[in-house]
Amino acid sequence: MHAPITALWAGLLGILMLGLAGRVVNMRNSENILFGDGGNVVLLQRQRVHGNFIEYVPLGLVLLLILELNGASPLLLNGLGGSLFVARLLHAFGFSRTSGRSFGRFVGTVVTWLMLAAASAFALYSYWTS
Repeated sequence: MHAPITALWAGLLGILMLGLAGRVVNMRNSENILFGDGGNVVLLQRQRVHGNFIEYVPLGLVLLLILELNGASPLLLNGLGGSLFVARLLHAFGFSRTSGRSFGRFVGTVVTWLMLAAASAFALYSYWTS
C-alpha cells in the first residue's frame, strides 16, 4: 500500500530536521566542541531546538501514516501534515531567536500538540469504527 501524503510531509520535515541538525554541527565545528555544549548557551539552544523537533515529529508522522493507511481523506491528512510542518517551522524560528517566550515558540508548541491530539483522536476513531 502507498502513502504518498505521508511521504510528502515526511520528506519536508526530514529536510527541516537536517537543517536544524546542520546548525548544531556547524556550531560544534566552529567552536571545536565535540561533545555536550561546552558551556556555550547558543549551542545548547540549537541542540534543544533540534531535540524538541526530534521529540515530537516522529509520533506525528506515525499517526499520519496510520491515518493514511486506514483511508483518511487527503484533506484531513494534508491539514494535519501541513499544520505539523508549519508548527515546527514556527517553533524552530521562535526558539532559535530566544530561549525565552516568543510567538513562534508558543504557537508552534500549541499547534504541534493540537495536531497530535487530533491525529490521536482520529486514529482511535478509526480503530473503533473498523
